[in-house]
Amino acid sequence: MAALITSVMGNTDKVVEYIRECNALDIEILKPDINKSFGKFSVEGHNIRFGLAAVKNVGINVINNIIAEREANGDFKDFADLVKRLDSKDLNKRVLESLIKCGAFDNISDNRASLMMGYEKLLDSVSMDRKKNIKGQISLFDGFQMGEETVEMEHEVNTIPKIKEFEERERLALEKEVLGMYVSGHPLGEYEKELKNNTSIDNGKINSLKEDIESYLSLDEKEVILGGMIVNKRIQTTKRNDIMAFLELEDLYGTIEVIVFPQTLKQYNSILNEDNIIYIKGKLSIKEEESAKLIAREIKDINDTNSFKINNQNTAYGKNKKPSNTGIFVKINSIDNQQLIHSIEKILLKHKGYEDIYVCTEQPKRMFKWSSMKVNINQELQLELQNLLGNENVKVKK
Repeated sequence: MAALITSVMGNTDKVVEYIRECNALDIEILKPDINKSFGKFSVEGHNIRFGLAAVKNVGINVINNIIAEREANGDFKDFADLVKRLDSKDLNKRVLESLIKCGAFDNISDNRASLMMGYEKLLDSVSMDRKKNIKGQISLFDGFQMGEETVEMEHEVNTIPKIKEFEERERLALEKEVLGMYVSGHPLGEYEKELKNNTSIDNGKINSLKEDIESYLSLDEKEVILGGMIVNKRIQTTKRNDIMAFLELEDLYGTIEVIVFPQTLKQYNSILNEDNIIYIKGKLSIKEEESAKLIAREIKDINDTNSFKINNQNTAYGKNKKPSNTGIFVKINSIDNQQLIHSIEKILLKHKGYEDIYVCTEQPKRMFKWSSMKVNINQELQLELQNLLGNENVKVKK
């Protein structure tokens, strides 16, 4: 599994999906650790350790040098020990900040807030000392001629100020900034059960269906209920000078763009603030090679006692079930093949009824609903379509 996660390291959605699968198998994903992590995701007992190569701004050369020094001279005892032992070219501020934010120093330091406050001063002190050594002056770390001034300066180099750790939400936000996901927790963790009970679908289910293009496209225009935290809000003026909004809604499995048209925005704008946790009832918009979007119709704060009621017939797909349309599905190479479309239509006209017809195309991969006609699905209809298209290209879902 570690190798599998490493293979999709550049695809955050996939990494999150595989991590959730690991959690379901009671395999814990451990946060990056300066003394235990390697470049790639690695097996550690029954668990998997996050790879340093997945940390933003930390290049492979820096990672290799960290690992080489660690293997040659042992684990880093504390943050100051690491700064002294590594070459200054590997210790630029972007690298250190990213490693601090993801928690790579948690096991050798007081907390992330203290390191963020004090790392620059420590870095500058070590750099100044190295320059003195080059000039032939006495090193602070030689261990001899330790006068009062030397002791004071060494103490300054080794000291990181102790301050209160970041609040959990801020700590997790910084973690996600450099990892693309939360690892040591999630701002929505305390709402996990509530979200599961009061929503009809989540981003994990939506993303998992991308592997099955037919099922994924069948989500288009489905009414659903999603819940999550607003992590970004963007306002835009329409051609009619009305105000609409684009939200980024994050749940425990990923994010989705939510489109809030002017009338809906006027009604619910008071609760559409960043960091608010909400439920949204609306329709999905699914297009090939585009990320899923949600068109908002109704919105409620998560603390609203009158939360949406899930109706499996209208809004949900049932727990642990894949969403799907009902009707008859036919697969063809291209919608531009008018001769084949005409032949299909002749068959359908003989079996008019009240059930839907869907045409799935290979080039491009799309699904079209035959809106001008409905049929009575029966064995004769299936046989006629199978004779024309092949058994594997005709499917009935009820």
